[in-house]
Amino acid sequence: MVVQDSADTGDARVGVRLEPFLHQVGGHLSVMQYDEHTVCKPLNSQEQRFYESLPLAMKRFTPQYKGTITVHLWRDNSGHLSLVANPLKENRGPFKVSTESAAMAIWQTLQQTTGGGDAHALTQWQHAQLAHSLKESPAKAHLASEFHFNAEASSLVEDASRNQAERSFNPWGLHCHQAHLTRLCSEYPENKLHRFLLLENVVSQYKHPCVLDLKMGTQQHGDDVSEEKKARHMRKCAQSTSAGLGLRICGMQVYQTDKKHFLCKDKYYGRKLSAEGFRQALYQFLHDGTRLRTELLEPILCQLQALLSVIRCQSSYRFYSSSLLIIYDGQELPGRTTGGPHPQGPPQTAPGSSPGGLAKVDIRMIDFAHTTYKGSWNEHTTYDGPDPGFIFGLENLIHILQDIQEGE
Repeated sequence: MVVQDSADTGDARVGVRLEPFLHQVGGHLSVMQYDEHTVCKPLNSQEQRFYESLPLAMKRFTPQYKGTITVHLWRDNSGHLSLVANPLKENRGPFKVSTESAAMAIWQTLQQTTGGGDAHALTQWQHAQLAHSLKESPAKAHLASEFHFNAEASSLVEDASRNQAERSFNPWGLHCHQAHLTRLCSEYPENKLHRFLLLENVVSQYKHPCVLDLKMGTQQHGDDVSEEKKARHMRKCAQSTSAGLGLRICGMQVYQTDKKHFLCKDKYYGRKLSAEGFRQALYQFLHDGTRLRTELLEPILCQLQALLSVIRCQSSYRFYSSSLLIIYDGQELPGRTTGGPHPQGPPQTAPGSSPGGLAKVDIRMIDFAHTTYKGSWNEHTTYDGPDPGFIFGLENLIHILQDIQEGE
């Protein structure tokens, strides 16, 4: 969606209105959609440097880095706030801007429903299927641990052809988007420019993307955080599966084919799980409401084993507070109910491909704001060898999936 804004210099400034990313299942920063194949997030210098110096072997398991853009707040004639990107000259060519968007339609409908003219509008919006409203304190369970969104959730949203827009969406991305707008509106003037990272949208190729966000490792705080924040993160790890398994659920969405909607879980749900609860949640992530998608286990395990081999070779890297995404399509391919033959060794194709006729899946590492490695600009400690916490979590994930595969 292209908009024009002449607020700052008198010359027309053409930009791209960023959309809430409806398949964001975790995190606290807003991930927004730039176009069909590109998402963006607030720039962190450490994360940008990581992407720019990314080891070649890891590029298979991270979103493609596409550069940076500047972003500013923009208020339309109705008083609704949006974020508008002003692409750098070198970034204009590859991107094609969609003129129709279910995400913007949903967001604008929520604002219109509340009559809101500012970023606080969403906090007043209540849906019958929300167990908690978004106006509660972040310290409380401001989002229900489980949502069932069906056609009613978007019954007011239609595209230009009078067709129903996407009938199911995860509310977490809208929550993060609203919180981000609120923060920017309260802390900065509307003409303030902000920098954002452009990254590959790894779910764009899936019709009904099922996404699992796993916070990896036994340590979640970076070397550069305050003692207070360090203690807070250590408590979260000690009280969750991060301590015993080296990973915990930060969010997920699973398409239920029998009910035609997503089942969504948030990070508060993930923090409460025991080791057995984590295993059951992982089983649920692979269940479409009718059956266990057993054909997904082989390709997921193949890619996790390949990633494990790569991480074991990355000396000095510590991926503190990073996440691992597992993605597959909830729309099952016709005639595909079992996996193909076992490949010999790690797959040689990129994540998301289907080696040996296996089902299509994606394994991607994300969130590198606290990653440290030898030569990183804010290196506080030089580590030797690969990241033991990440490896511990990855090995446990593989073992649990193998147990599920074997029917244990």
